[in-house]
Amino acid sequence: MKITISEVNKHVGEEVTIGAWLANKRSSGKIAFLQLRDGTGFMQGVVVKAEVGEDVFQLAKSTTQESSLYVTGVVREDERSPFGYELTVTNVELIHAAVDYPITPKEHGTEFLMDHRHLWLRSKRQHAVMKVRNEIIRATYEFFNENGFTKIDPPILTGSAPEGTTELFHTKYFDEDAYLSQSGQLYMEAAAMALGKVFSFGPTFRAEKSKTRRHLIEFWMIEPEMAFCEFEDNLQVQENYVSHVVQSVLKNCSLELNTLGRDLSKLENIKAPFPRITYDDALKFLHEKGFDDIQWGDDFGAPHETAIAESYDKPVFITHYPTSLKPFYMQPDPNREDVVLCADLIAPEGYGEIIGGSERIHDNDLLQKRVKEHELDPETYKWYLELRKYGSVPHSGFGLGLERTVAWISGVEHVRETIPFPRLLNRLYP
Repeated sequence: MKITISEVNKHVGEEVTIGAWLANKRSSGKIAFLQLRDGTGFMQGVVVKAEVGEDVFQLAKSTTQESSLYVTGVVREDERSPFGYELTVTNVELIHAAVDYPITPKEHGTEFLMDHRHLWLRSKRQHAVMKVRNEIIRATYEFFNENGFTKIDPPILTGSAPEGTTELFHTKYFDEDAYLSQSGQLYMEAAAMALGKVFSFGPTFRAEKSKTRRHLIEFWMIEPEMAFCEFEDNLQVQENYVSHVVQSVLKNCSLELNTLGRDLSKLENIKAPFPRITYDDALKFLHEKGFDDIQWGDDFGAPHETAIAESYDKPVFITHYPTSLKPFYMQPDPNREDVVLCADLIAPEGYGEIIGGSERIHDNDLLQKRVKEHELDPETYKWYLELRKYGSVPHSGFGLGLERTVAWISGVEHVRETIPFPRLLNRLYP
């Protein structure tokens, strides 16, 4: 019977065959331990010389790292194994012998591993990160589907920019200028006016020359948009969504989180509601902590966000940023025109902003005024302005960066490990 490693719990005591690669091995004179992987998981196969033919034992001992095999054996429960099971091998069939596999069990430098990303993905750690990423994606669809959202796919090629063109990749769309999308938000607002509650999930691009551990050139965004939704409603959706995702990963990826050495107690605490602090109060806090260089109207950088987050054991909302710091479409606070009804959600443990969101301007005159103030072309944004002309309503939305969220939940240091093939400032290969 041919099965996968993920299915062995259903076949204890039975003889099965697993198609696998040899991740690693060790052997003595009379026993060989094969570390097997098949994409669904990792499992140890034990080959005892006295229990198999000489040819099988010699093949097990001589097979090289990352060679592909069909391994037959009896599934046994094993409390010593993190996986909980091992395979008592009865036969090994070589499919393909790998020669001089470049990523050996020794330490390798980051650049070397990135050059071999197509192979590095096979490692136990990278496998665990990708499984956590997959669970976050699964839980995302689950949350929004269960809460009445419709998935909408905004275009990747756009003729305008939601937040200015300085960080966009420019291209030609036949005889017109076009840009790779940095956000689907404006299109999602149009979709919300048609379908009420919508979300998108797709690639976005920023031509930002950043080399920090939080930045990618190409990354994935989850962008919900909700009609008849005001600022406070928006925050509640965000904290419920993030709580759902974290608890789903805890429930379904415990083995992977243990492989990554993640402190589970820090994730178990991530449940709504989340604490909130205004920009003004955050600024006072930073001054008390010795950050004298930052003044009202300045944006917070990574050290500032980290200092604020360290005061909480959950993600924290920083709300009501100065109007001058934020994009043209954000709704001003009705009590203070110098700040907007927005929030950034800062993850704990130094992982920085994972969500940016706001209530959107729904007044046509005010939005037209903002377009002029930001020196944007009214003709380019004509369709967007028309959303306020024909049945405008209060509406809100947000964007969650998938890779930063994966990094935080996984506990990995750099976002380059959170996407299968990262696009970085100086990396377009492989």
